[in-house]
Amino acid sequence: MGKLLLAAEGIKVAFGPRTVFDVERFELREGDRVGLVGENGAGKTTLIRVLAGLMAPDAGQVVRYAPVALIRQDRRGAVETATPEMKSRFRAPDEGENLSGGEETRRRIAAALSMGGRVLMADEPTSDLDSDGVALLAGALKRYEGALLLVSHDRALLDDVATVIAELQDGKITLYPGNYSAYRAERENRVAFERFEYDQYRAEQARLRRSAQSMVERASQTHLPTRMGNSEARLHKRAVSATQASHHQTRKALESRLEKLPEKRRPREDPDVKMEIGVSGITSRVAAEARGLTLRAGEKTLTKAADFRIPTFSRTALLGPNGCGKTTLMRAILAGDGVTVSPGVRVGFLDQDMRTLDDSKSALENAMRDSVQPESAVCTALARLGIRGDAVLKPVGKMSGGERVKVMLTRLMASDINFLVLDEPTNHLDVFSLEALGDVLEADGGTLLFVSHDRRFTQQVATRLIFFEDGRLGAFEGTLDEWNARREAPAAPAPDRMILTMRMAQLAARLSKPKKGDRPEELNRQYDELVAQLRELSRSGK
Repeated sequence: MGKLLLAAEGIKVAFGPRTVFDVERFELREGDRVGLVGENGAGKTTLIRVLAGLMAPDAGQVVRYAPVALIRQDRRGAVETATPEMKSRFRAPDEGENLSGGEETRRRIAAALSMGGRVLMADEPTSDLDSDGVALLAGALKRYEGALLLVSHDRALLDDVATVIAELQDGKITLYPGNYSAYRAERENRVAFERFEYDQYRAEQARLRRSAQSMVERASQTHLPTRMGNSEARLHKRAVSATQASHHQTRKALESRLEKLPEKRRPREDPDVKMEIGVSGITSRVAAEARGLTLRAGEKTLTKAADFRIPTFSRTALLGPNGCGKTTLMRAILAGDGVTVSPGVRVGFLDQDMRTLDDSKSALENAMRDSVQPESAVCTALARLGIRGDAVLKPVGKMSGGERVKVMLTRLMASDINFLVLDEPTNHLDVFSLEALGDVLEADGGTLLFVSHDRRFTQQVATRLIFFEDGRLGAFEGTLDEWNARREAPAAPAPDRMILTMRMAQLAARLSKPKKGDRPEELNRQYDELVAQLRELSRSGK
């Protein structure tokens, strides 16, 4: 067991009548790698602030035996200066007005790792980071020599780094040995056992009630036979009374057992969400497309002469490093700036600021604002994402960033749209909501374009990719894992112009006279890919 670096005893924090957490004891020792998980609003950030000494608990104390460094989640407050080595390692820019979210995150990471604390706390350190930044962070966390407490929605990062998962639920911390995958397996086993115990408890309750009722009925049915003498009647009366007393005694014993039966709580079951993105109104096979598109951010050219298309009913992930132009491309689609949006397309957009939410209104009121769904369906969708019971009446202005994302997602899914565009929807969501959102979008049949640096979410949801690479846009028809496998495989020799032209001629002939079993959509896709390859050959001068 490593040296004790931090110990918390009986720490409690309450906001008004609500107890956020009440933790008897929590320790961090040399070499610990603890992943802290819990639903949005469970109090993870508040707990980290208390442990780091940025906030005093209402009760209890935290003793720090070593310096603590913190990677904050929010951008508020000045960022400490990073060493040149850390700035170089994380490619962290100097302070500026037009830094992207990922660049700001790199600055916070580099500054925290420059402090040299023996305890490192990281609150959602992958927010806005691209895949390269996440890989750099994962390597730094694994090499860290002190104790680590990590809050992250990135399940792959938790699997790579954490050796213990601390679950914060209902104000209490439960420790699970192993990484995130081990935690989820153990949690599912515990929930299954709780469900079995609850079913057994309910069955025993029902059996005891039936037995007690049976004793009442049997006692009431015991009576004297008719037509007998006085002496015989006295004997039977004593026997009847004894039988009735026995039935009542048995009933009382059954009722006593029923009262003393150890109560088992019903495990919480996540409701099924039937809400889907609309599919009506789009008459074209392509929801949006651009040819020769140029994107700029101020004086900087992000991409030039780019082509792309979003097929109707596809789920497309937009990939690329921080600052490459992903959000700019999404805004170009919304504005129709160099992008053709097909007739009948109704776009719903989730931006990172969520400025269209009304902070003075409740979660349910915001979610219902543009709804074409009944209130019951909207409440079910909110519950599936973790906003349950009275929480739907909570003003949005008092909600955490993750809860606000859930409200906005529900509002979009409930509205009359048929093309959903999501800019970093996974940034502030807890791991449970991420899994729920992934399940909903994977089962949905609508058109989706999204940006997310969460690898597992992208792998689960996306059926195709558009990626920024060296100032150009490329496309891949397949999943993230398939794309990574293709990039890691040895490169095949590129076909020459004559071969590409012959293939295009063959496809054109099949498109003009399709044979039985031909799929025109697939033939069109292959033809477009060949056109793109020919264009690339022309640019390279081959």
